[in-house]
Amino acid sequence: MMKAQDIMTQDVVTIRGSATVAEAVKLMKEKGLRALVVNRRHDEDAYGIVTETDIIYKVAAYGSDPKKIRVYEIMTKPCIVVNPHLGVEYVARLFANTGIRRAPVIDGSLLGIISITDILRNSDFVEQPKAVYFEDQIQKAVEEARAICAEKGPTSRECAAAWDAVEELQAEASHQQARKPAKTAFDDYCKEHPEAAEARMYDV
Repeated sequence: MMKAQDIMTQDVVTIRGSATVAEAVKLMKEKGLRALVVNRRHDEDAYGIVTETDIIYKVAAYGSDPKKIRVYEIMTKPCIVVNPHLGVEYVARLFANTGIRRAPVIDGSLLGIISITDILRNSDFVEQPKAVYFEDQIQKAVEEARAICAEKGPTSRECAAAWDAVEELQAEASHQQARKPAKTAFDDYCKEHPEAAEARMYDV
């Protein structure tokens, strides 16, 4: 499964919050960028981001002079950041839920920036859709759970643990697809072995 660090752009262009919007525009034009990460002022400070949308909506739309407006006046800070180990599909969902198009990739320090363009061009969501991936993993886990239960017995701890693993995968798949399954593989198994349900009633 691809992660943010696998598809992010590592060559990140940053700017000071005290820089003028005119300087930001010049830098964007020179580098062919749509956003700049705003540097932290110190180690405990948060990163910010200024985008072309910020400039157009907050400066150009009002006829303001970009030479007199500072980046910190229009930037978003703290901005939404992405962990480098976050799966690409979750990055896509984060973008969808928040309406953003790009975010810095940070793990203590700034590692890169990831955008919807990176997801479209560099990820494997076309070749390896995660729904298909989870279906394969769930099927393998179900087969393994049934084999363990056949060997150890439907009321054994090993059988219960195996079905726990299956349901964790099904829960992840449901979360990925934003829907709840009508029934689980364990529900089907319990129709054949009703006694198996009691083995999964753990003490809290």
